[in-house]
Amino acid sequence: MVQVCSVNGYSTAQMARLLKIGRQTLHRWIKDRPSLAPRKSTVGGVVIRLWTDRDVERVRKYKQENYRKGRGRKPKRKR
Repeated sequence: MVQVCSVNGYSTAQMARLLKIGRQTLHRWIKDRPSLAPRKSTVGGVVIRLWTDRDVERVRKYKQENYRKGRGRKPKRKR
């Protein structure tokens, strides 16, 4: 079970566990598509990302469309 952090959001590690993907995979998706990630916040002098339930659903949708575990990336459609 993933616990919500004290500032009403999920950490990136918690988010990866929720989505059942690796943390590095989530970081790679953020690098490839910066629009997936929430803005960075500073909490106690530490820069973090706080993921909301809305963010969870958005990334789940991205995962369904683009992630094929064990078979590599989904091929791009031909135009």
